[in-house]
Amino acid sequence: MLRALDSLDRADIALLIIDATAGVTHQDQRLAERIGASGCPTVVVLNKWELIATEDRNDILVDIGDRLAFLGDAPVLKISALSGLGSTHPAGGGRGRGGVPLPGSDRRAQPGPQIDPDGPSSGGAKIQYAVQGANDPPTFTLFTNGRLQPTYLRYVERGLRERFELGPTPIKLRVRAKGANGGGGRRR
Repeated sequence: MLRALDSLDRADIALLIIDATAGVTHQDQRLAERIGASGCPTVVVLNKWELIATEDRNDILVDIGDRLAFLGDAPVLKISALSGLGSTHPAGGGRGRGGVPLPGSDRRAQPGPQIDPDGPSSGGAKIQYAVQGANDPPTFTLFTNGRLQPTYLRYVERGLRERFELGPTPIKLRVRAKGANGGGGRRR
């Protein structure tokens, strides 16, 4: 566990390997929480998949989705280290820790069709503009005229994922709201 945590700071991608016959253990969950907090793109690898009865496979996938929900849309690979089943396709999806190409030299992202500033549940607040502040992981600062609702932030995050083809890559949103107390800073 300590070696895994130490190497996480240097990792470009994390492969969380879980014994499919044992399911997600408490230690697996703790490690997954640290991986999620680090912002490192993650692939969940279920080893010993061939030992799982066909009728039990869906239940195991649901359990993993529930227990590791905080990892978002991390891909799940089902493999067998013994037979090589499922190991022919490398993990992919998303841009990983690369940059997101934003239009203009000031790196501002104007809300596009997928990120409608008047979208559902915006609560009256509007995004005036967005700036990409970092690449590792992609971090966007949204400058708004008020506090954005959590549902609207999820809507914006989905729009950014679609627009820049980020797939399961972790992204961070920071909100800078002009308001009475100088603006909040909701971080995701």
